[in-house]
Amino acid sequence: MDQELYELISKAKNGDKEAFALLVKRYKDTVFRYSYGMLADRMEAEDVSQEAFIKAFYSLAKLDNIYAFTSWLKRIVSNLCYDRIQKQKKTNSVSGEFIETRISSSDMERTDLHMTIEEAMDKLSPEHREAIVLREVEGYSYDEIAELLNIPLGTVKSRISAARLLLRKEMIREMED
Repeated sequence: MDQELYELISKAKNGDKEAFALLVKRYKDTVFRYSYGMLADRMEAEDVSQEAFIKAFYSLAKLDNIYAFTSWLKRIVSNLCYDRIQKQKKTNSVSGEFIETRISSSDMERTDLHMTIEEAMDKLSPEHREAIVLREVEGYSYDEIAELLNIPLGTVKSRISAARLLLRKEMIREMED
């Protein structure tokens, strides 16, 4: 972490709203990409992103280790995404609308490949989806993912391997249909 970022986080932690606004500006794209990767819905991802920054603002004083800011923020986003996924599954579990709703509310101009990928991602468990998004979309190393999620390295490798296998099988099945 560079000195400028450290000072920005310190100021924000002490209640400086301008410093926090600069943190939002710096991290908004990362938070949105991560949310979108987990939820596959632009509007939901925007909502989660905003909610995450609000939650971070009110919880920042509790952050013990300023150097852990990025992983702390990702954990907030991850928890909010899990909550949304669980809420959607409960709401739509009877009729199977969960996948259809998310796809139909997505941008209609997506290519067939993007839709196939989204459909396959929707079928992954939240744990597998999170691991594959952190690795393939966000570009985190296996070690970084293990640290961020607070799970063993072997579990990270297992989740990513399983997610890739499931995605491969699902995409082959979708393309054959």
